[in-house]
Amino acid sequence: MRAGPLVVGSLSVWAAVAFFAAARGSAGEAVGIGSRREIFVDRSLIDRLEGAGLRLRDPRPAGEVFRFDRPWEGRYCGYVTILRDGGRFRMYYRGLPRAGRDGSDAEVTCMAESADGVGWMRPDLGLFEVCGTRENNAVLAGAPPFSHNFSPFIDERPGVPAEERYKALAGTSESGLVAFASPDGIRWRKLRDAPVISKGAFDSQNVAFWSESEGCYACYFRTWSEGFRTISRCVSKDFLAWSEPVPMRTGDAPREHLYTNQTHPYFRAPHIYIAIAARFVPGRRGIGAEEVRALGIEPPYDGDCSDAVLMTSRGGDRFDRTFPEAFVRPGIGAANWTSRTNYPARGVVPTGPTEMSLYVQRGYGQSVHTLERLALRTDGFVSLGAPLAGGSATTIPIRFGGKSLEINVSTSAAGEARVEIQDEGGRGIEGYTLADCDAIFGDAIERIVSWKGRADVGALAGRAVRLRFALKDADIYSFRFRP
Repeated sequence: MRAGPLVVGSLSVWAAVAFFAAARGSAGEAVGIGSRREIFVDRSLIDRLEGAGLRLRDPRPAGEVFRFDRPWEGRYCGYVTILRDGGRFRMYYRGLPRAGRDGSDAEVTCMAESADGVGWMRPDLGLFEVCGTRENNAVLAGAPPFSHNFSPFIDERPGVPAEERYKALAGTSESGLVAFASPDGIRWRKLRDAPVISKGAFDSQNVAFWSESEGCYACYFRTWSEGFRTISRCVSKDFLAWSEPVPMRTGDAPREHLYTNQTHPYFRAPHIYIAIAARFVPGRRGIGAEEVRALGIEPPYDGDCSDAVLMTSRGGDRFDRTFPEAFVRPGIGAANWTSRTNYPARGVVPTGPTEMSLYVQRGYGQSVHTLERLALRTDGFVSLGAPLAGGSATTIPIRFGGKSLEINVSTSAAGEARVEIQDEGGRGIEGYTLADCDAIFGDAIERIVSWKGRADVGALAGRAVRLRFALKDADIYSFRFRP
């Protein structure tokens, strides 16, 4: 398994400025994290790294879970959304058997369901006649251009009306993005005919959600800037009146074509937005003419390649690009090196007590077009790790609320982790030093830290403290203080 690049060093200046501006009320004030979970996808809470670093983890292939092989689906299905609704999962995607103009009447919006995120089935909804039959799973048809990129989400806003529990945005540059709502994710209606967002290219999957941490709806959508496919953002309090678009910043990351962004709150830490974006490399041909013929690819879908990168955000107009390397590589086989394949679905969902899944389209534009599931350890996008020789990471000052410290940790048989709670100045607090900490070894999603057998940290709640994680052949994926 690829451990990924090791990112070491102090918090970069641009990241520090952006984070402190968002998280601190004034210079020098400790960041309040309460009892929320923090995952190590960026360096926002890290002040110092010594022999330790952030490691991009490697999603492992978990098998094909769906084939787009119905007459109304086909080789140009796209823009997949995966949602968890209670104890079931929903998949939405564009059905399109033949290439054509964006927003044509050949496009339909389809829905599939699953009890576990692994086995999927198409419900026969009977809502629309498509390809000569009503025995299909279409939830929207005959409504161009909206099936081109219909992107639903479940509205988590407190007090949202039951008839608007599901929402979606859809449209092209000609129509703008139009707002839809549904009580059940099956029967949809426009909230109004006029577009709610009109300044953008929109020629991609444009995703929205209710942000608990920012107290507003956020939409991340396709724009173009100086010849590059880029991402911009709008916000809204009511899903109808939206702010002016703001380009998303990525610090000093190189300029790249980011095709779909798939930004959404992480289900175990919703103040952190995960964006598994399709990185498009136009003109980089990965296969030869014979392979094109063997795969049955129609021009121009043989002349580009793509992979996926991991970006994150804590709100506002900045994506963190701690890792410029690929998060999901194309993989072995000519079928993975064609244009617009390897595009990730919107949504990372739990598929077991220790596992979460993301989904990637394979074989776009080919006769066999599928959706592959990739699995990760829970919270396992990135880890804070160190070799057996040892290393440590120390946080910026924080204020927590809770009675015990929980970590998601994995060690080797010879490795271990320890945690020290320090005062704001970096001195170990009596009773909570590294020497007091009981060695942690093993593998657990939720492991309670103790110091000489005592796990209670409630006396330190609300106080400005730092955490120092000391690691030997160990990785920590997340931490939180339990109430």
